[in-house]
Amino acid sequence: MELQTFRHPSFAGNVMFLVRNNVVKWKSHRRFSLNTALLGRGCFCKPSIARKKAYSKGIKTSVSCSYSTEESNSLPSLKQLSDARVIYAVAPALGHNKEAHPECSARVPSIVTALEKMELTSKFRGSDILELQNFKLASVDDIASVHATAYVSGLEKAMDRASEQGLIVIEGSGPTYATPTTFRESLVAAGAGLALVDSVVAASKNRLDPPMGFALIRPPGHHAIPKGPMGFCVFGNVAIAARHAQRVHGLKKVFIIDFDVHHGNGTNDAFLDDPDIFFLSTHQDGSYPGTGRIDEIGHGAGEGATLNLPLPGGSGDIAMRTVFDEVIVPCAQRFKPDIILVSAGYDGHVLDPLASLQFTTGTYYMLASSIKQLAKDLCGGRCVFFLEGGYNLDSLSYSVADSFRAFLGEPSLAPEFDNPAILYEEPSTRVKKAIQR
Repeated sequence: MELQTFRHPSFAGNVMFLVRNNVVKWKSHRRFSLNTALLGRGCFCKPSIARKKAYSKGIKTSVSCSYSTEESNSLPSLKQLSDARVIYAVAPALGHNKEAHPECSARVPSIVTALEKMELTSKFRGSDILELQNFKLASVDDIASVHATAYVSGLEKAMDRASEQGLIVIEGSGPTYATPTTFRESLVAAGAGLALVDSVVAASKNRLDPPMGFALIRPPGHHAIPKGPMGFCVFGNVAIAARHAQRVHGLKKVFIIDFDVHHGNGTNDAFLDDPDIFFLSTHQDGSYPGTGRIDEIGHGAGEGATLNLPLPGGSGDIAMRTVFDEVIVPCAQRFKPDIILVSAGYDGHVLDPLASLQFTTGTYYMLASSIKQLAKDLCGGRCVFFLEGGYNLDSLSYSVADSFRAFLGEPSLAPEFDNPAILYEEPSTRVKKAIQR
């Protein structure tokens, strides 16, 4: 379905109203513990290199993911890193799927299709755009740098139950589901993020403008709390990458920007008392999971290294541009990070069914371009984006593709996709009050 299908404002409103009203049923399940109800005999095989290739339903482009369990990542050569302007990794988790669920296996393939269609891959751009191949899975130790070991082992053991039933619910408020491949594919997703951090850091040692990284991965991660899964999320991909940047690369100060429409409560909770990881989240006020109040600023030594800015429903491009200039930039300048990691959720788009902000493709171009410049100004250009939410496949795909164009310094194509006619006046007074607070 093309974005132009939603050109008529009343039609767009009716569609989104119906979808949002149906979404409430996703939140009616009760949670049960991985450490009790799901335990069983675990089976985890580790081939040295695995490749997954499939054609998603309704998607013409093939999507492949290759990863390695050898001792070290097969990182790009210095020549490749010196030439690249964008480096990305694909971990589509095609086996982690529930039909009709918002967080389904069609999400990453739809993005890859858009990148191909808009000629934003190495096939069309040569050395400017590099897809990372043969990256290593995240280790259990990597995951345990953020999550409780009981949760990690419990999820691995739960794969037997998932094999018997085909699909299980591992956390009810999302609900967050698991299939027999969820544990392994979640390790692949986290590993893709770690490999991108490794590549961007390696490139930054030899050039002043290293490539921007983008982890096109799922399951998403920013809701996953240290003790378990939550809100479609299994492992905290950004949080794990932040700890990796500190432990492996000695990048002490990590600045995390989360512009998903929902509060990244898992990332928030992981670093509440850590003064060296600054977590800044913009999200829709009152949206799932109900956390991220403006007075949540961290605990103990980490007090002041957490900033939550809930935005009123209806906030759009003007609000986000103002927030970036008046809140995000000053916070980053004071913090002086060594690397910037981004929880890039595209579910604030006006066409997305799970919330009611009115960001546009142009908003996401602005964010990608501005964050790139911020990283260049403050931390030697070291920056990696991690895919989080985004559930309208068209707005998700076009917005990610336009983010790639921003990374390349090319003009936005947002006017070809965005329709100003469906936008309405932003609540500017309420946005201003939130920023002032």
